[in-house]
Parts: sequence; C-alpha cells; structure tokens
Amino acid sequence: MAITTDSVKIMPKSDVDPTHGPHVVALAYDGLCTFEFGIAYEVFGLSRPEMGANWYRFSVAGIEPGPLRAAGGLTVAVDKGLELLGEADLIIAPGWRAIDAPVPKPLIAALRVAHERGARVMSLCSGVAVLAAAGLLAGRRATTHWRYVASIAARYPDIALDADVLYMDEGSILTAAGSAAGIDLCLHVVRGDFGPDAANSVARRLVVPPHREGGQAQFIAAPVPEEREGIRLGPLIEWMRERLSEEQPINLLAGKAGMSMRTFQRRFEAATGDSVGEWLLKERLRHARDLLEKELAVSLDDIAAASGFGTLATMRHHFRRRLGTSPSAYRKSFGL
Repeated sequence: MAITTDSVKIMPKSDVDPTHGPHVVALAYDGLCTFEFGIAYEVFGLSRPEMGANWYRFSVAGIEPGPLRAAGGLTVAVDKGLELLGEADLIIAPGWRAIDAPVPKPLIAALRVAHERGARVMSLCSGVAVLAAAGLLAGRRATTHWRYVASIAARYPDIALDADVLYMDEGSILTAAGSAAGIDLCLHVVRGDFGPDAANSVARRLVVPPHREGGQAQFIAAPVPEEREGIRLGPLIEWMRERLSEEQPINLLAGKAGMSMRTFQRRFEAATGDSVGEWLLKERLRHARDLLEKELAVSLDDIAAASGFGTLATMRHHFRRRLGTSPSAYRKSFGL
C-alpha cells in the first residue's frame, strides 16, 4: 500500500522479517476514514520484532478500483482487492464514508463468505454500517458512536445496540464505539490473542492506557430539555437546578407549579422527556461531572453533597450505573 499527497509518497517498510501469525486485513475505500485506518495499522501493521514471528500479518484490501481518496487530502493506492478477504483471519472496517452511504454488493458478499468460513470481522466507529449492511449484526449486540445509534437502529431494528460501551465482543463479530474507542477494541483483541503482556506492550508504545474504565455515556453532553411548557415550568426548572443539593419532593414542586401532583408529573414529563426523579438524577450527575472537571481541590464527599447525592457511596453507585466509571476515575480522565 502507498499513501501519497502531491509531494509525498510513503511506502511500508520491506526490510523486516515476515511474520506468520493471524492475517489482519483492513478495508480501504474512496473517502477512507484515516484516523480509524491509522488505528488498525498502528496496532496490527507496525513491525514489532519483540513479539516474535507469530505476530500479526497486515494487508490492505481496496474494495473498489483506485486510486482512492482519503480524508485529509491523501490518496491511497493498494496492491490487492477483495480477494484478500479470502485469506484473512480478521477483517477491519475502519469507519465508513457516511453512516447512510450504500455498501457495495461485492463487499457484502465477500464479508459474508469470509465470516462463514471463520474469519472475525470488526468495525470501528461508523464502520458498523458495513457490518450491518452485510447482515452480520442481525440478532447480535453491537455498538457504534453515540451519534450514529439512532440512524442504525432505525434501519436495522434487529440489532441490539448499546450506546454506553466502548466496544462489544460477540466472538466472531466485534464493534467499537467512537473513533478512539477503536484503540480500546484493538488492544482487547491483542489481549485475547497474545495475552495481557502483549497488549500492555502495544499500549505503552501508543502511550495510551491498556484498558479504559467506563463507556460512551461519560462523553455525551447533557441534552437540553424541550420545554413545551416553558412559560409555566421554565422558572421552576431553573429553581430546581439551583437547588440540586436540596431535597425536592414532588408535592413541593407541584405546589410551586400550582398544579396537582398528577398533573405536574404529566406536564413535567411532557416538557422534559423524563420523570421528575429521572430528570433530577441526570441533572445531579451533570453537576457532579462539572465539579469533578473544574474543582480539583474539592473532595469527593463535598461534591456528592453539593450535587444532591448525599453520600459518596450513593454518587459512586450512580456513576457506575449510568456512566460506567467511578467519580475518581472520571476526575482523573477529565479534570482540567
């Protein structure tokens, strides 16, 4: 494979001893997502003589005639096409040119044949669209970037999508969430194939943690409620936000809104999309996340109290359940 610009031509090294381990084949296409492709190459394609002769072999399969344009103004030229899938042990779809872009029928057919004979198939980020179009995710659990979940779910309702995890391992089918989560999944594959020491070695070379806590939920910005009852409930919602550390029983809130409890609960849910309890929990998590990111000198106990959780144990429970991480790990990852 060669990657070229107008003045640069980069060729892979050929002066290293060939390996004879699992054969990894990454797909290349017009509109190639270079970041996800780079992840696949960095983990599986770089020469790693310290790993021995059983380390991965790496190839690139062009799914259509080249030269192929890639993101960032690059042009990619590959030596072989879809015939490489016939000898692959692991096939990687490194993103896709658009989440709703059609997938070529020859690629779908080649993926199905390869999977049926035992090859593993992996998608990174929007590459899930390729696996879904090939029918490889039907009846399975999968993940993708949280931005694409609704689009994929609408077109493929038989896929059990999980927007909270960094990656999903279904044995012969593997899917990663947002772009950088591809690193997590690739390291997971190395860990399964060659053990934790090998995965840790690759992670050190990449200067990334060998395993990240949590899932996508910690990266999703808090949604803004659609306040269809804005004139009446808007001021009350702001009052609630300003007093997250206090108890907010429904009878108190309904009284402030001038409604019966039943009417208040119905209209609050219509305005925000959540029950009162669910909305308060999300707002308290949002506030706790803000404090963890910006107030590094404030103790976790004080943040739990200021956010309305009362105790650190309660805040830890909700962070684990909703964000898939702990308050201390979240602060370590996002603290300014």
